[in-house]
Amino acid sequence: MSVIPNYQQFMRPFLEVAYAANGEEVRLRDVINQLADKFALSDEEREEKLPSGKQSILDNRVGWARTYLKKAGLLEVTRRAHFVITEHGIQALKETDSEIDNSYLTQFDEFIAFKEQKNSESNESSDTPVQANHDTDEDVTPDEALRAAYKKINNALSEEILERTRKVTPAFFEGLLIELLLAMGYGGSGEGAAHALGKSGDNGVDGVIDQDPLGVDQIYIQAKRYAEGNNVSAGDIRDFFGALNLKKAQKGIFITTSDFTASAIQTAKDLGTRIVLINGKELARLMLRYNIGSRDEQVLHLKKIDEEYFEE
Repeated sequence: MSVIPNYQQFMRPFLEVAYAANGEEVRLRDVINQLADKFALSDEEREEKLPSGKQSILDNRVGWARTYLKKAGLLEVTRRAHFVITEHGIQALKETDSEIDNSYLTQFDEFIAFKEQKNSESNESSDTPVQANHDTDEDVTPDEALRAAYKKINNALSEEILERTRKVTPAFFEGLLIELLLAMGYGGSGEGAAHALGKSGDNGVDGVIDQDPLGVDQIYIQAKRYAEGNNVSAGDIRDFFGALNLKKAQKGIFITTSDFTASAIQTAKDLGTRIVLINGKELARLMLRYNIGSRDEQVLHLKKIDEEYFEE
């Protein structure tokens, strides 16, 4: 099964495609397509997106290979998204025993200057000193490293926010769920919105919330503030399903701060799509997404060149 190469593994093949043009410029999209063919990437791998969903992983990694080769002087930009190989690039290809990667590129003054500037900017924007010329993520592109760090931070936050949610009072927990559901667009608006969950423990249903501002469609809620390991069973799901039938309800959400047993998940599937299960991890993810118990500390914007702006 094919795996998308990292950006350094694309460097030599990129130069080979540019060299095969015999001095003519090559278009970035054509290079990407040829490299996808060379590595026998499937349609799914060619189209696989970054977490942002705005760019394919393939385009991103080949793009960074292009950037690093250009910074080292092995490629030269001729016009928008078009390149030619330089004499340095041709010489690099002649060294067949050498792997063209970041370590190889450090022999070029232009690349050293680029890396030193990059490390200097990292030091200035961080409270923790970073040693110059020290890369901890050589196999990933800079934006992949940034997204990995973002994911690591969010995973840690998810664990903490879930642990704190397990320790709140029942009343606080109900209020938390009200805030979350309202932030997600449920419950309508107006004076009664904050009381959308109603009374607790009403015949096996912890609450009800309007799906639309007029209350035409309603969703019934079951919530269990359980400790980790105390998972919701199939019996709990069947009891909730029975309560929904008594109320002639069409939709239900079962929320827990723990998890669901395999039999509980299967039971919910067997009963149809009427019951949505939200376990502790999903609850924490939603709380972070809608800023319930958390807030935005810093917003980073990833920029890219507007190629059309520079078109004459």
